[in-house]
Amino acid sequence: MTFVVEVDVRVPMRDGIALATNVWRLEGPGPFPVLLVRTPYGKDDAGTYGNPKLPDVFAFVEAGYAVVAQDVRGTSRSPGPFVPHANEGRDGTDTLAWLAGQPWCDGAVGMWGGSYMGFAQWQAAVHGGPALRAIAPVMTSADPYAAPWYSPGGALSQDAVLTWGTLSALRNLRRSPAGGHGDPGDAHALLSGLSEPRLLHDPLPVADRGAVTRHLPWVGQVLDHPERDTFWQEVASIDHCGDITVPALHIGGWYDVFIGETVRSYTMMRRHGGSAAARDGQRLLIGPWCHADGADLGTFPDRSFGLHSGIKSAEVTGAHLRFFDRWVRGLTDAPDDAHQVRIFVMGVDRWRDEVDWPLPDTRYTDFFLAGGGRANTAGGDGVLTPDAVSVEAADTFLYDPRRPVPSLGGTVLAAASGAFPGPADQAAVETREDVLCFTTPVLEHPVEVTGHVTLVLYVSSSAPDTDFTGKLVDVHPDGRAILLCEASSAPATARHSPILSPCSRERSTS
Repeated sequence: MTFVVEVDVRVPMRDGIALATNVWRLEGPGPFPVLLVRTPYGKDDAGTYGNPKLPDVFAFVEAGYAVVAQDVRGTSRSPGPFVPHANEGRDGTDTLAWLAGQPWCDGAVGMWGGSYMGFAQWQAAVHGGPALRAIAPVMTSADPYAAPWYSPGGALSQDAVLTWGTLSALRNLRRSPAGGHGDPGDAHALLSGLSEPRLLHDPLPVADRGAVTRHLPWVGQVLDHPERDTFWQEVASIDHCGDITVPALHIGGWYDVFIGETVRSYTMMRRHGGSAAARDGQRLLIGPWCHADGADLGTFPDRSFGLHSGIKSAEVTGAHLRFFDRWVRGLTDAPDDAHQVRIFVMGVDRWRDEVDWPLPDTRYTDFFLAGGGRANTAGGDGVLTPDAVSVEAADTFLYDPRRPVPSLGGTVLAAASGAFPGPADQAAVETREDVLCFTTPVLEHPVEVTGHVTLVLYVSSSAPDTDFTGKLVDVHPDGRAILLCEASSAPATARHSPILSPCSRERSTS
């Protein structure tokens, strides 16, 4: 295979800014269908092409696609200020129009990429024009408020905002010396926060992060908009499903920070997509993975899901090629995934094809939090039962902000925060008096929990503002309490979070 690489091609935007773009294509005049990735992490970074969560670009080129990688506005070699989410719709639309006009492009374009690269896809899909034929968002969200910056319940995702914001501010600061300005003190503050997470997360008030907001003012805007107001609605592609006419290949991980929004994007597009192709062409692939780099093998310190659970076993590149051949190339006779959904079933630890999501044979079952009012710690009297509670009891706990309950595992955005991602053992925090535990009896038969879990709490608090975290955990015979899913929200709100696992015993903590 012989291919041509053009580096730093300047693609003009409507306001005169020209974005740095690389083009990989087979030698020869073409024309070729195009696969586009727009990234804030550097189009020249090998991680853009070698990250195992992303498909193999060499396989794309060998299959006859031109691969185009672009630095989004204000990042790496592209000029202008970087304001997350603000320009991806317009700049994506302009880039698609430019591609369609190139002699080596046959007029059909697909988009791919994970995390922020997925944000860029969703926003371009709302306004993308006729050249865009399909998107493949990986571990991302069509509603940035709901994930990762806040949550459906309105709780600030402090780790996500501050860790990612600090990394982005540091990248902006590194661009500053070229312009003759920059503050070495800010560089030290930013690097210190990344190397010692307590310096980043512990100081109060949360908004007092001068080095971060100086070099990425958007972080201050996030903190100024705790409600899902117009600031967030303007970048929420999920609110415009009827304007999105292209199919999507959704890829997520059960322990990814975006998993709730990954499945919501799929179900919303299945119901409300703007064309028959968009509704029928949705595909969903979910494995036992989390967002942090290197955590895509299905192996975690407290739980391993087997050698075949890794993202390579899921044949992500093959799934992309089958999807793009069908929807970008328009090869209606090309082999396509026979089922809409492919999921890894934790517990039995194997892959399974399904016809849709939620699973058509889903049965929703109510469980109730019960006990005598002393559910504090795993040794308390809290009970999780399918029987309606006839006697009301109030469980209480004292929250001390000087001694907060630490996060163990879960849907952590990045390992840079120092946090431990994934299915961690919760036994250590379940010994605390400020953690309420409600546990089922030992299950006599295997139970599969596959789908959306909602926890409804009736609470009162003496604090002026309170967030609550709910967890569903799998209690093993050896005492390990392995996290299945979790969510944080304001009082009296419901959080939908997909999980999947047979359990030996179930416990809900709050």
